[in-house]
Order: sequence, then C-alpha cells, then structure tokens
Amino acid sequence: MPRRHPARPQAHAHLRRRPPGRTRRHAVSGRVQSVRNPLRLARWTNLSETTFVLPPTVPESDYRLRIFTPGGELPFAGHPTLGSARAWLDGGGMPRHADRVVQECAAGLVTVRRGEDTLSFAAPPRVRDGALDDDYLNRIVAAFGITRDRVVAHQWVDNGPGWAVVQLATAEEVLALEPDLALIPTSMVGAIGAHPEGSEYDFEMRTFAPGAGVPEDPACGSMNAAVGQWLTATGAAPSAYRVSQGTRLGRAASIEIAADADGTVWVSGAAVICVRGTITL
Repeated sequence: MPRRHPARPQAHAHLRRRPPGRTRRHAVSGRVQSVRNPLRLARWTNLSETTFVLPPTVPESDYRLRIFTPGGELPFAGHPTLGSARAWLDGGGMPRHADRVVQECAAGLVTVRRGEDTLSFAAPPRVRDGALDDDYLNRIVAAFGITRDRVVAHQWVDNGPGWAVVQLATAEEVLALEPDLALIPTSMVGAIGAHPEGSEYDFEMRTFAPGAGVPEDPACGSMNAAVGQWLTATGAAPSAYRVSQGTRLGRAASIEIAADADGTVWVSGAAVICVRGTITL
C-alpha cells in the first residue's frame, strides 16, 4: 500500500553568490522513518541531489542523512548537507545545541554551524589523501588536454565521493580546460588555479564528476572542503580565502573557506526553501 510521507521542503542550497545570476543546487529533503527505494525517487526528481532525513542511530547526531544523485548514493556532499539542515530546521527540527546541527551520514558526523543568514559545515575527514599515482595523473592530464609540466601539484582529496584534484599555475589555465571526460569516465576530479594577486577571488575551481553522471558541477562544497583542508594545511593558501566556481557554465558561485586555529575547515553557504509538499511512496 502506498505510504504518504510529509516531505521536507525542497531547499535550494548554494554558496555565497555574486551577480550576475545565481548558482543553485537542488535537494528534496524528505523526513521519513525508513525508505524502500530511494534511488528510484532520486531518478524521478532528476535533481542534482535528493536527500532523505532519517532518525539518528547515534546519540550525538540530530538526524541521519542519505544523499542520492540520479546515478547512486553519495556518502557526503556539501550542498545537500546545508540544504537538508535548512529544511530540517524549517520543518521544526530541534537541534541538541542551539548554535549547531549535527548530521549523521555515511562519511560520519558532520557539524553544521548556524549563522545569522548562512550555514557552515565543518569539512569531514578525508578518507584518502596523498599524491596521485602516475598512471591516474597521466590519464587526468590526457583528459584535460594539457602536458604534465602544467601541473603544479596534485592530491587525493577524497572525503567520500572519490575526489582528486590537480593544481595549475593560474585561474586562466583552469578556465581554458576543455576536458575529454570519455577518457576518465568513472573519475571525480577537479582543477584549481590562482587568480592574480588583488583579485576579488583567490582561486578558480572547476569540478568534473563523470563518475556521478555530472559532466561539470557549477559549485561543489565537498570538493572545496577537502581542497581547503589540503591547501591550508600545506600553507599553499591562507587560513581564509574565496573561490570562484561555475564561470565556464555561466554560473556565479562564490565559495568562502575558513580554517580555525585547530585546523577545522568551514565552508559557508545559504539555503532557501522553495517548495513544500507531500510525496506518496
């Protein structure tokens, strides 16, 4: 028999934006006791991410979150984290702590700090770091259509989705990339490069996720979180910096990264409730 679930609002989560236009990622956040076929619903919504808010399984968390793209489940993603937190709060959720929400997901416990008009999530621990192996780096370089000597640095920055990143010398080089993703069909990879000193933004980021069925992501919280951990820990970036993303897609994401003295990296963004309703499953 079909079951009616009071769906959490559809929340459009985005990182601090700049004109013109707005970069948005979409999440439908449904509060349910259990879910039989979440991937089927995620494919039906055909949004970037569809999330399911479930009862927590550990006492430290306020709720458990499952995150799905049309292609499958993700252990963690930044925009759904912020959007689901906003939807949960908007729907009457009462966190254990007034200043923060604790989300349980496949990547572990993620703290979401509540600001006056924004939310910020603490970057979860990376499950893999270190330099990329030569074979994988060579395949990325070939897909990007560049030579190996253009790569300033490279790193696994995997906090669940499988991210890897290459650093190029300049933002201009990043924006010029014309990747052939058919050469890396299962990859989750990004490229970052510095803007000139004195620019509005410190870095330009592009993320390519053919492994999740997304050719290029206009704004990616999980990638920026893990790259932020890497760059601030190595001194390659200051403790607070701004990233531009989505430029080649005609979008305008402005991503703010800040590292605390203890090394915790925070990614700030906003989420807007757009739709409320009920779904019958």
